[in-house]
Amino acid sequence: MSATWLEQAYWRVEQFVVPGLQYSQDSYADALDGQVAAHTAWLELGCGHQILPAWRAARERALVARARCVVGVDRVSTALQRHQTIARLAAADIAELPFRGEQFDLVTANMVVEHLQEPERLFGEVWRVMKPGGRFLFHTPNTLGYSTVLARLVPEWMKQPAIRVIEGRWSHDVFPTHYQANSRKAIARIAGTVGFEVATIQLVDSAAEFIRFLPFAVLELLWIRLLRTTRLDGLRTNIIAVLRKPAPPPASSEGRGAPVA
Repeated sequence: MSATWLEQAYWRVEQFVVPGLQYSQDSYADALDGQVAAHTAWLELGCGHQILPAWRAARERALVARARCVVGVDRVSTALQRHQTIARLAAADIAELPFRGEQFDLVTANMVVEHLQEPERLFGEVWRVMKPGGRFLFHTPNTLGYSTVLARLVPEWMKQPAIRVIEGRWSHDVFPTHYQANSRKAIARIAGTVGFEVATIQLVDSAAEFIRFLPFAVLELLWIRLLRTTRLDGLRTNIIAVLRKPAPPPASSEGRGAPVA
């Protein structure tokens, strides 16, 4: 589908004000690309009807095809019925996963963690079903990011129509948010409580939210440019985190005696 004149105008302004800026979803796809290998048993939480946005459908298909197996879980069965890439799907609460322990090398969640009232439950379930040495990769808004701060000021009854106007998303894709694991500090705390090691917590910027309102988008892009400084990186809009389940230490040779020549 060709871009509208408004989108084309925005992209020209974006490249002038913030050269090299990309959507946080593209940054997440890059991170995901580094985690999926031919041996990977991959569990996607809150998979809905797609892993990545529609404009990255080809990349999603390639990632799914690369892994040894991919399983998707979501509590909304109607969304699962529309899924295009994952063949193995389960309708279930992601905080009560219907799998035995230590089944997956990689667990992922794209824009899911912000909806959790009790993230410790989910993190604990991820720990349970993950193999030692496995990784939990997730993409979520930063609670200190300007878009999250603005979203938290909007009453719940206004969010669906506002998101429809600003982002073009329908109400069935909008869910309540709680932001209980949406900062470096909160993620590190919950990870430590469960037993995960923090591999990386990366704060990333993204394209402007107000693409459809070009004058506001220009002001937003100027702010995003400021966020690229080290001093303000904690105010970037999104987080991409990787947590690792420690592998058991190798068996000690102590007490086994000297090898026989």
